[in-house]
Amino acid sequence: MFFSFLEDAAANTAQTASPYSGITTIIMIVVLLVVFYFFLIRPQKKQEKEVAKMRDSLTVGDEITTIGGIIGKIISIKEETFTLETSADRTRIRILKSAVRTVDVHAEDAQN
Repeated sequence: MFFSFLEDAAANTAQTASPYSGITTIIMIVVLLVVFYFFLIRPQKKQEKEVAKMRDSLTVGDEITTIGGIIGKIISIKEETFTLETSADRTRIRILKSAVRTVDVHAEDAQN
């Protein structure tokens, strides 16, 4: 008995559905995807480009902070790594470029 009620409801819905309901659904999905792109994906890609530009522009003498919170001065640069000097007793640490969070003081600013 319950199943016959569902069949009747489905039949009534199919008969009263607008011919534009499928198009409306597709348009709503497209609008949702556009909104996701402009509010989530595009700003994230822009931020990733800025971070990559910052990491590529690092030079010897810059003072940086790593993702782990280590603060140091860049002593040497290789392809994907840096050597940092972290304290007055000249402790040196080798880190990856991807571990740099921020540049605290640029080398040219430190000289002035």
